[in-house]
Amino acid sequence: MDARDAARLLRGVRAAALAGDRPPAAPRPEIAESWRRMMAGGMHPDRDTRSRMLSAAETEERRQVSPLRALLPVLREGLLPNLDEVLHIMVIADADGRLLWREGASSILRRADRLGFGVGADWDEAVVGTNGVGTALVTRRPVQVFSAEHFVSTHHDWTCAGAPVHDPRDGQLLGVVDVSGPLATMHPATLTWVASVARLAERELRIRHLESLERLRSVAAPLLARLPGRALAVDPHGWTAAVTGLAPVDRVPLPKAFGPGRHWVPQLGHCAVEPLPGGWLLRIEEVRTGAAAGRVVLDLSRARTWSATVFGAAGSWTQELSPRHAELLFLLAESPRGRTAAELALELFGDATRTVTVRAELSRVRRHLAGVLTHRPYRFAEDVEVEVVRPERPADLLPHSSAPAVLRARSERAAGPGAVRGGGAAGWGL
Repeated sequence: MDARDAARLLRGVRAAALAGDRPPAAPRPEIAESWRRMMAGGMHPDRDTRSRMLSAAETEERRQVSPLRALLPVLREGLLPNLDEVLHIMVIADADGRLLWREGASSILRRADRLGFGVGADWDEAVVGTNGVGTALVTRRPVQVFSAEHFVSTHHDWTCAGAPVHDPRDGQLLGVVDVSGPLATMHPATLTWVASVARLAERELRIRHLESLERLRSVAAPLLARLPGRALAVDPHGWTAAVTGLAPVDRVPLPKAFGPGRHWVPQLGHCAVEPLPGGWLLRIEEVRTGAAAGRVVLDLSRARTWSATVFGAAGSWTQELSPRHAELLFLLAESPRGRTAAELALELFGDATRTVTVRAELSRVRRHLAGVLTHRPYRFAEDVEVEVVRPERPADLLPHSSAPAVLRARSERAAGPGAVRGGGAAGWGL
């Protein structure tokens, strides 16, 4: 379809959605979900809202601490050679939606300035509506936004394709790489191109991580060989470089407040912690007693970061959750009696045959939440009190998710707070 014809059709789809009428064509699911969030938040569909631009000093400060800074050569090599020909610009934003770097054709840069798409601008979805930067941050998936798929009408002459970049060490969302330009210059394949470059950037981070682990191993291995008892060397994210006296594990979840001294570490027990170049030496002081956890708080109240905090006799610790793991734990918290893999697959994907994916994901979750989750069927342990902290608005629950069970939960009326033993879910707020 010609770009102008496509834009005309999309304007009709958007107008029907805003009026509550039957659209001439169904909007794409990710766009429909974003529009729903915008309407629920009261965003004006025809008024361009802009927050304060960062000053040059504030922008530079964010650039200096951004992990994306080290990836600029990979991103530029993957994107810039083709930008001048097709009149696109490359934009890199941090996890808050702030634009930190922008390069490309000068004529398009000037048009972007008039749109407010400049370095230091805030392109969070809640600020400017559906767009390739902010919507990719919410969904944590690559997204392309054509013309009138932008919720705010002032952006309809613009099209963008954005892909999130995650830290492979802990799954943390680092930001978004985006290619944008006027409607007539864009192509559906742009999204695949941008997503591939984002994956290359993540691969570069993974390679650097493996290299850092190897450096830590070269320091720690001779030291561990001389130590009695059980000990291991881990990097700042808990990834294991070397062990002695115990079976190797890929990663150990470290408490948030962590440093030299004596700490209780999940899966290990009490440890004496000493600094190493590029990591920590953990000397296990005593055998873990296996005291069961008594309470789990599943925090889903934030838009992009979810966590499970486990409280037990030996202390508490927090595990950050990936989008998929947040969905699974929410489903289990909603099902005190448990669910089979087929039931979870149906609630997660709408397809009961996708049990292999469910079992693989739950196996990863249980590596960090052993003693909290059981299986056959999958559920929280009976003696564990589960509390779910939800967003203030039901519509903001796991906004990235298209799982049928999550969609149903968003539409439910808000319930009162409380906690229920054996995997019960709390209300919409504490």
